[in-house]
Amino acid sequence: MVIADLLRHKGSNVVTVRPDESVTQLVRLLAEHGIGGVVVVDDTSAAIAGIVSERDVVRALDREGVAVLTRSVAEIMTTAVISSAPSDSLDEVAATMTDNRIRHMPVVHEGRLAGIVTIGDVVAARLRTLETERRHLEEYITRG
Repeated sequence: MVIADLLRHKGSNVVTVRPDESVTQLVRLLAEHGIGGVVVVDDTSAAIAGIVSERDVVRALDREGVAVLTRSVAEIMTTAVISSAPSDSLDEVAATMTDNRIRHMPVVHEGRLAGIVTIGDVVAARLRTLETERRHLEEYITRG
């Protein structure tokens, strides 16, 4: 399975935030959408400027206290964004996410944001694959 297959199943909608928005606005966005991370996109170029997650917010709160809520997303985001392509295999992406301890990976196609994959998406896709393989094996065994 490749990431494009996963995006066809899940959809390619991505919640984004601008780098100049406040951390308070970010927290509202995370809560409103029930998500753990968003891609930071520069409005002028539509390029990925970074990624920011609940972990980034918690770490910043630990360092600075509630004052961080008035800071901009740009001040707490991760700028070294690891992304995937639609043609990447699910196994490659799972390994990259595990090796780099990341839970959200933007999918980029021809320089543009094409979707986002979460570790939950990867696990769910793998479970679907295993279930399909199990069903095929059962059919093979019972039909001879």
